[in-house]
Amino acid sequence: MDRQENSEEYSTIDLLQILKSLWHNAWIIVLSGILAAAAGFSIAAFLIAPTYSSSIMLYVNNKSLSVGSASFSISSSDITAAQSLVKTYGEILNNRTTLEEIIDAASVPYTFEELSKMITSEPSNNTEIMKVTVVSEDPNEAARIANCIAELLPERIKKIIEGASMVVVDSAVPNPEKIAPSITKYTAVGLLLGVVASVLALSAAAVMDDTIHDEEYVLRTFDYPILAKIPSLLNANSRHYGGYYYESSHRSSK
Repeated sequence: MDRQENSEEYSTIDLLQILKSLWHNAWIIVLSGILAAAAGFSIAAFLIAPTYSSSIMLYVNNKSLSVGSASFSISSSDITAAQSLVKTYGEILNNRTTLEEIIDAASVPYTFEELSKMITSEPSNNTEIMKVTVVSEDPNEAARIANCIAELLPERIKKIIEGASMVVVDSAVPNPEKIAPSITKYTAVGLLLGVVASVLALSAAAVMDDTIHDEEYVLRTFDYPILAKIPSLLNANSRHYGGYYYESSHRSSK
């Protein structure tokens, strides 16, 4: 029972020491957060190249299709089937042959692997409309590539799937508003990391600190009476007891 009580007492005292250390070094936590936030802001604003996006909308007309010797029909009201067909068209879009045709038409210096990473396609709001988005470091380039996709993809799909057709609903225009990086997000993450890192560092230092700072710590930790105090000879106006300072109210008489 005594061991359990002592263990609980040690845990409480250690927590108090950590909280005291954090309170006394609060300026370090604040400064670390500010510096880390400034670093995050600088990285987002000056070191990471901004990216821009441009999108096109294509309507998938899919009443009667045939692939090879197999033919099937899809109702235009069947949203689930339309979404599956949009995924099929997306795979055709990311095909090497299709991408190489887009690279030649848009005159961009990318390989088809690089261009594939810049393009995403998905159903728009659970409809038969296919949304294709291109991300680039140049907003004009993103719009040019997207419009080349709108021109070449319908013809490419017609060659592969008989009876399929696509109609351009909305063409791409350059969008000067960047989509990444987010300066606000980087700054907030930097602030959080700076605060957390400084708190962990100060807590670890407090846990590893075995210095006796005051008489109360000795009494609460070990429950032993203090028989003597050894004064520090470094300062004539104060007495140092193992890390505990006691200021004299008057000088000793000679």
